[in-house]
Amino acid sequence: MNRVDVIPSLVLSGYALGRIAAQDAGNDAPAAQWRVLSLLTQTGPRRVGELAAAARTTQPGMTRLIGTLEREGLVHRSPDPDDSRAITVAITEAGTAAVDEWRAEFRSTIAPRFADLDDDDWAALTRAARILAERTTADRAGDHQ
Repeated sequence: MNRVDVIPSLVLSGYALGRIAAQDAGNDAPAAQWRVLSLLTQTGPRRVGELAAAARTTQPGMTRLIGTLEREGLVHRSPDPDDSRAITVAITEAGTAAVDEWRAEFRSTIAPRFADLDDDDWAALTRAARILAERTTADRAGDHQ
């Protein structure tokens, strides 16, 4: 594989793994739900507009999703302490538990696809995961560099 093809391949494979895990687990929750809940877990409360930008959706679309998540008790909205005109969204204990359960379900569903890897392959995946995590930390914190 050429160097220029590696990153796009990783991104597309990551999307495919997410779809496969959701299908195999029978999880019909929208992927955007898990992206938002994961982001809130990692970065803490965020404004609706920030969540919309991070999820690459419209602010009205994010507002609808946040409304659904709030009705399900997974997030709560409150006035932004720095700007009373704005709303921040925070994950609840139930939301954190749902993310933890989803991650455990994801791990157990996808694990059989990797069961036959040897130590060298696991080392390569572990290194790749660390590199990807390092390169996406700025994005998760809202600092698009």
